[in-house]
Amino acid sequence: MPVVDVDPDELRELTGHDEKSDDDIRADLFDLGIEFEGWSEDDEMQLEFAPDRLDRLSVEGIARSLRYHYGDDRGVYVPSTNSPEWTLVAEQTPEERPYITGAVVRGLDFDEESLESLIRIQEKLHATMGRQRAKGAIGVHDLTMLKGEAGRDGTGKSIRYTAVDPDEETFVPLDSDEEMTPREVTERHHMGSDYADLVADMDRYPAIYDEIGLFSFPPVINGRRTEVSEDSRDLLIEMTGTDQWTIDHMCNILCYSLSARGAQIERVTVEYAENAPGEHAGRTLDRPDFSTETKTVSHERIESIVGVEFDAETVIDCAERSGLDAERTEIGDDELAHEVEIPPYRVDVLHPLDVIDDIGRAYGFNALEPEYPDVSTVGSRHDRSRLEDAARDALVGLGFEDLLNFHMINEEENFERLGIEPDDDVVGGGRPVTIAQPYSEAYTILRTWALPSLMMVLENNTHRAYPQHLAEIGLAAELDESKNTGVAEHRTVGAVLAEAEVSYEDARARLQALAGAFGKGLETPPTEHPAFIPGRTAEVLLNGETVGVIGEVHPEVIVGHDLEVPVAAFELRLDALR
Repeated sequence: MPVVDVDPDELRELTGHDEKSDDDIRADLFDLGIEFEGWSEDDEMQLEFAPDRLDRLSVEGIARSLRYHYGDDRGVYVPSTNSPEWTLVAEQTPEERPYITGAVVRGLDFDEESLESLIRIQEKLHATMGRQRAKGAIGVHDLTMLKGEAGRDGTGKSIRYTAVDPDEETFVPLDSDEEMTPREVTERHHMGSDYADLVADMDRYPAIYDEIGLFSFPPVINGRRTEVSEDSRDLLIEMTGTDQWTIDHMCNILCYSLSARGAQIERVTVEYAENAPGEHAGRTLDRPDFSTETKTVSHERIESIVGVEFDAETVIDCAERSGLDAERTEIGDDELAHEVEIPPYRVDVLHPLDVIDDIGRAYGFNALEPEYPDVSTVGSRHDRSRLEDAARDALVGLGFEDLLNFHMINEEENFERLGIEPDDDVVGGGRPVTIAQPYSEAYTILRTWALPSLMMVLENNTHRAYPQHLAEIGLAAELDESKNTGVAEHRTVGAVLAEAEVSYEDARARLQALAGAFGKGLETPPTEHPAFIPGRTAEVLLNGETVGVIGEVHPEVIVGHDLEVPVAAFELRLDALR
């Protein structure tokens, strides 16, 4: 979950509510679904919120949500924009990173806090939507230090996004006094080397030029010539990436934050040359794209989900207090519905249910009256839930600490760090369910097995005492065309034992006890699995059916997770214990 450090005094200033105490602010934030996690060393509030609300990555975004919550602002706000003076020309860009977008921001009055806020949201957007700059990277430049090239008609100002020989051009990168080529930056610069892997496979590196020369090497580092300081008043924002939608929406979020500081947004023209790779070759775009989207939501569905009988005016009021606009409409056979307008910074509203969540939150979940559902049956626990609890009790009784991990993970953690491939016919192999628009590079797929999650916990707890005996019962999934949904899901039981003298026999004894608790006959014939040591690995057979794997984790996997003790582990399907 994203965590943002926010100065409560700055939050009071941006909301215009100096009378609010820290406790009042914490209560108001909780109503918005933003949780207070504690205080930082700089006496700032550490606030955690849902990972889809990326418009709240900055103090400006959180202040905007509070102003809507207080009723000071209503409805969709779209900043006014000046006509474009600058053009971003994309020609012969790297095929691996073909897209660019941007904006000009004028009239800023920076101080230490506002400049720090700009740097923070830039870093947060890189870490989330930008997937550590791999999908989108932001460059912010002092506009006064740029000299635009004349446009094709001899007027206006332009900068050029292209590709360059990594050993050909030189520039002075940030935090340096030395002229370097792009390749030298990736090899010798303390910041450039952190992102060298993003361009390592490119024959020609991304580069942005003005009339003076190279001033930005995305996604690695900007040039020192255009460095932003507290004296900067006008900025050029450029963003490059692998996906136009992503960088356009990153740009929107950043522009809205700067607009909240009193800045004037100025549009830029993005020109893709005929020879530019990607889907926009030969096209001209007007950016930033502050166009809004609409969702049609049934009034009946709003009432059904929230559990309250609303009149149309209340729905419209709740939508406006969420930063949306709504108006009555009809669908089908004169069924009442609402046409809801979504502002350009809301990247999370993908479905009418997202709108209903906003309406319910604006109405106030604490104001909802609990009532029994109008059904003729009596609720009871599902058989799978009973089995899961029984297995969990058995594991805890065997000395394991019960864990609850995220079901989402990334391919590197799920496959590469465990030494397997998606096509391997082993436990954990299988084509993963991929997230179409992941908000973070840490969560791009649904895991295919639990062992990677358990190894990550061990990796993050090397400062804890051993032994560490951990177990989890959770979801695993893989693509399967034979299923109606195209996805095969199952509950999996994973367990690890980490300590100095642990061995296969220790894991086998625990597994034998678990199988015995459910009256299952256990067999463990030898097998091979890339995540485990050859000769110390076996299949898990319960009543003659192959349901999992057990063994000593391979030393390469252990070293790759920075562990200094051996690990024995097993994993099997929960339904095999039924």
